[in-house]
Amino acid sequence: MPSTPDSNSAAVTDERERHWNSAYLAKGETGVSWFEETPELSLELIAQTGAGRTSSLIDIGGGASRLVDALLLEGWKSVAVLDISQAAIETAQARLGKSAAQVDWIVSDVTRWMPVRSYDVWHDRAAFHFLTEPADREAYIDKLRSALAPGGHAIIATFAPDGPERCSGLSVMRYDPQALAETIGAAFEPVGSRRHVHTTPWGSRQAFQFSVLRRKPD
Repeated sequence: MPSTPDSNSAAVTDERERHWNSAYLAKGETGVSWFEETPELSLELIAQTGAGRTSSLIDIGGGASRLVDALLLEGWKSVAVLDISQAAIETAQARLGKSAAQVDWIVSDVTRWMPVRSYDVWHDRAAFHFLTEPADREAYIDKLRSALAPGGHAIIATFAPDGPERCSGLSVMRYDPQALAETIGAAFEPVGSRRHVHTTPWGSRQAFQFSVLRRKPD
């Protein structure tokens, strides 16, 4: 029987899941290129949106990121972490211990995820730039529109135009703030951007750009 578009997308999801589980299992939390001890810029940009402890936030591709740790320490009560890798999620849960019960953990490919609620902040540090196919980008943006409350803010970090062309063995899309805003679409208003140079655990430097976009009222 010939494959259908849905079966093809499921196969792609399975392949992505295997890839990211393997990356975390092989390298560990602190051995991946995107590891940072304290996500200072993310925390700064989240604060600048006006969001705080009573707000809701979802970290897309959050995996084993330590953003969730910092938010819980600040007293946030509504934090969700979405990642395709069960291994990454389990790493974060083990690190947090009993505090992990305060977090909504979602193991899913963001392009196939079905949001069941809305959030005040959508945070994505280096997930969107792995979506090199137009259909995947469209699916991501559809989930973003569905999950982010009107007036809410999306913080999306990608490799900058002078950043790496590949990461973790995969090709990526690189963006400047204007290109990212145009890609995300007219339902979002760009309100700020920051250039950031990340140093990997082995000392390489990677150029990122962080964009902050506001969801326009319906």
